[in-house]
Amino acid sequence: MIKSELIEKLAAQNPHLLQKDIENIVNTILDEMSNALAEGRRIELRGFGAFSVKNRSARIGRNPRTGEKVSVSEKYIPQFKAGKEIRERLNK
Repeated sequence: MIKSELIEKLAAQNPHLLQKDIENIVNTILDEMSNALAEGRRIELRGFGAFSVKNRSARIGRNPRTGEKVSVSEKYIPQFKAGKEIRERLNK
């Protein structure tokens, strides 16, 4: 599902709200989640899962095309762990 499909589905379920308002709500939620992760905070949505930020240390990698050693700098990546309810729904 992509963001526009989510907005359309929410608009269909809530005909009393304007689609533009629903789009603003979805964008605000996603922006706040992105901001929290950028600040290094954890996000937990009960029954769905938890988002956190993981640190990948600097390392020496290898260019697969040439075999040359390459320095890979430290970086942060988002991590998602599914909640119990969503795991159970996926594994019925």
